[in-house]
Amino acid sequence: MKKIFTLVAVAGMFTFVACGPSAEEKAKMEKAKQDSIAAVEAAKAAEEAAKAQAIADSTAKFAEEAKAKMVADSTAKYEADHKKAAKPAKKEAPKKDAPKVKAGQGKG
Repeated sequence: MKKIFTLVAVAGMFTFVACGPSAEEKAKMEKAKQDSIAAVEAAKAAEEAAKAQAIADSTAKFAEEAKAKMVADSTAKYEADHKKAAKPAKKEAPKKDAPKVKAGQGKG
């Protein structure tokens, strides 16, 4: 009985070993694993490139807006300064009802 049990056990071990993946199957699994890793890395690279492009676009837009605001502010300041300088200063006319003070007369 022991010999038959041993023979069945050995036959069972050979069956399990024979049912395992062959060299071709192992190569296919390894290739699939490498392809998956490459796809993930490509997706990461594309995401980082998109993020960098978005940052560059945002920075460029901000710089354009800041430049436009600076030009507008500068233009407004220039126009305001020149409007003040262009207007002649108003001279006040002497008051007619104020008594004229003669030379040598002081107040009080």
